[in-house]
Amino acid sequence: MSDAPPPDHAMILAAGLGLRMRPITETLPKPLVEVAGRCMLDRVMDHLDEAGVTHRVVNIHWLGEKIRAHLAGRTHVTLSNEAERLLETGGGVAKALPWLGEAPFYVCNADILWRNGPVPALRRLAAAWDDSRMDALLLLTPTATAFGYEGWGDFFLDPQGQARRRGEGEISPTLFAGVQILHPRLFAQAPAGPFSLNLLYDQAAAAGRLFGIVHDGEWYHIGTPSALAEAEALLARRARTGEA
Repeated sequence: MSDAPPPDHAMILAAGLGLRMRPITETLPKPLVEVAGRCMLDRVMDHLDEAGVTHRVVNIHWLGEKIRAHLAGRTHVTLSNEAERLLETGGGVAKALPWLGEAPFYVCNADILWRNGPVPALRRLAAAWDDSRMDALLLLTPTATAFGYEGWGDFFLDPQGQARRRGEGEISPTLFAGVQILHPRLFAQAPAGPFSLNLLYDQAAAAGRLFGIVHDGEWYHIGTPSALAEAEALLARRARTGEA
């Protein structure tokens, strides 16, 4: 358990192309797609507000000016513009490091939706962070209950929470939920230009410094227009039955 204060900086990855969400994303960036009346980017912002995060960096690429206009009324938001070159997840965070400070920070995908269990997921991550042992702490969610996911999972956790990536031919009970805490030191040997955060996860795992916790709430991947419609119907049904 961590004695350090929870992160007060966060990176929101909002630069994706949203190709599978077309035709919706031909004119609207995926983070601004509404699910049950609220766009995914604002839902992530809501979680960060609840966790007390005061500084956010949002990277933009496809239709980035629409995200810029959407966030114009918010304070303490820095936009990292990748209009000229999309840097992927790792490169996008690496570019934003000067704005993210020297302490651990949250990184959240802007194309997923999660609902908290008894304790908010970001607070659970902050409480589980151990700076002496970790360079990355991932929120994982059970594959059995993940909405919109049909893969074989991503990671296994040992009893201490140390993460190991699923090997070829294995089936893991959890997948990466797109929410995490990273320490800036994770990027010490990062390459220049575009690269995936998976590269740094593998390096951290090899050093025994990649950890995870399992999400105890709901998790939705909104990948296609049909998944969007299904998620909205499910959330509406839960609202009517008092599950919201």
